[in-house]
Amino acid sequence: MSLAAFAVALIIGITVHEFSHAWSATQLGDNTARDQGRLTLNPVSHLDPIGTILIFVAGFGWGKPTPVTPAFLRIGERPGMAIVALAGPISNMIVATLAALPFRLGTVSGGGIDAQFLQALVLWNVVLALFNLLPIAPLDGFKVALGILPRVIAAPFARTERFGMIILLVIVLADSVLNTGILSRILFPAITALVKLLLGV
Repeated sequence: MSLAAFAVALIIGITVHEFSHAWSATQLGDNTARDQGRLTLNPVSHLDPIGTILIFVAGFGWGKPTPVTPAFLRIGERPGMAIVALAGPISNMIVATLAALPFRLGTVSGGGIDAQFLQALVLWNVVLALFNLLPIAPLDGFKVALGILPRVIAAPFARTERFGMIILLVIVLADSVLNTGILSRILFPAITALVKLLLGV
């Protein structure tokens, strides 16, 4: 699969993901993202400079976090943030499902550029959806967990947010260096299984 197909597919996935955060926040009464020009499907508005460079250099990257003001969310901060956070992974799964349809319908097959691009679109959107659901800050799963956990548990859990990036880096490094299996034996097999399910292979 070509790097170009990977890169374009990832950019689309990131754009849809961040746009969905902005759209859902706006629907719930918070116009922060809209006022900062994030309520758009223009990739330029959502891509982080360093994350974008890495997309083309290393085949992975990230986008700019979508700004949200929890106090403006009409249904309350915790449930509102959970919905806004969940909108990103849900949108990625919708894109992955739509991209897989041509394979299911038999209209695309083989190793052509169209098939490569659609496969990359399925893969990256599944990766973005499942990885972001990990309950570790700053990932979406952290905010979803805060929104559904009982307050007695959510309060101490919220205090781990400041250490979230460190925890995430430790998990990634421990898995790659020490082979702890947190990602390679749990997340990666789930991604592979879901991609195969969508593509029907």
